Amino acid sequence: MSTIAGDIDLQIPRDRAGTFTPTLVPKGSRRTGGLDEMIISLYAGGMTVRDIAYHLETTVGTQLSHDTISKITDEVLDEVAAWQERPLEEFYPILYLDALVVKVRDGHQVRNKAAHMTIGVTVEGIKHVLGLWVTENEGAKFWAQVCAQLANRGVKDVLIACCDGLTGFPEAIEATWSRATVQTCVVHLIRAANRFVSYTDRRAVSAQLKSIYTAPSIESACKALDDFEASQLGQKYPSAVATWRNAWERFTPFLEFPPELLKVIYTTNAIESMNYQLRKVTKSRGHFPSDAAAVKMLWLAICNIEDKRARERAKDAQKKGRTPRAGAGSHLVEGAGTSGWKQALQQLAMAYPERIEPYLE
Repeated sequence: MSTIAGDIDLQIPRDRAGTFTPTLVPKGSRRTGGLDEMIISLYAGGMTVRDIAYHLETTVGTQLSHDTISKITDEVLDEVAAWQERPLEEFYPILYLDALVVKVRDGHQVRNKAAHMTIGVTVEGIKHVLGLWVTENEGAKFWAQVCAQLANRGVKDVLIACCDGLTGFPEAIEATWSRATVQTCVVHLIRAANRFVSYTDRRAVSAQLKSIYTAPSIESACKALDDFEASQLGQKYPSAVATWRNAWERFTPFLEFPPELLKVIYTTNAIESMNYQLRKVTKSRGHFPSDAAAVKMLWLAICNIEDKRARERAKDAQKKGRTPRAGAGSHLVEGAGTSGWKQALQQLAMAYPERIEPYLE
């Protein structure tokens, strides 16, 4: 019997009629539940099947085949499928959409694939990962399928959708939610502009671009862009100016909102923060053997991240004498909260009164 304390020998009593049934260790069991949980936890932390086998052998003296470890981790696939198809809320004030690049073996080659992820902010200001999809590359056509799937799972209305500057992305979102305001992520715009800028000038260019996205109005932002274009750096890097010109229609919507709301919608940092932690997990993996393996590991990593956040909030609540929120220690029950959400929700209620009012308690 393999356990978290190592291999142990069991002597199970027998009777002539074969009626004895052990309860502590069921018949046919070769591993205890604690060992399976340890293997899944190690896998979620980014360890490969080979690494897990070596770790178990050197720490607890248990030898398990690579096939056995793979089967243990595959036990969560049904849970992943149920999570991917679970019903969603009808209304999300804010939706963030972005993709993370992962390496997946395809035949005899290792290819870069896009792990598409969406995060929805509820009326209560809690951010939830709504879905995770791995495909060949990030494209507007696939994002349209993602949005359609979210709608089929119950999402009827979205006020603001924040995404990167991918061509055709806004149209893909509007094809599903026609009344949604699509906002191009400012951070993505800055990165896109700096692709044409030499490393020594990037700080100076970013400083001038700040006057554009921090402008108090569309008119002043337009003037700041004109000033940047006429400046020495603007003349030196016309492609950086063109990046902002081409994205202007999708960049300006958020300038019409008050500062409390701007802090929430100007960037996809909600997903960027999650992607940063996922990259730390995938970095040591090299590549995944299949798309399903990539989704499985990313989902387990997301569970760990959300569990960690929920437990930290529960500890903070206890220190401050508050009652922890229900489900604070459960997988993906409670996502991260949105900073300054009360003020942002108030501004949303003023901007979209007829759409948000039915969902306010």
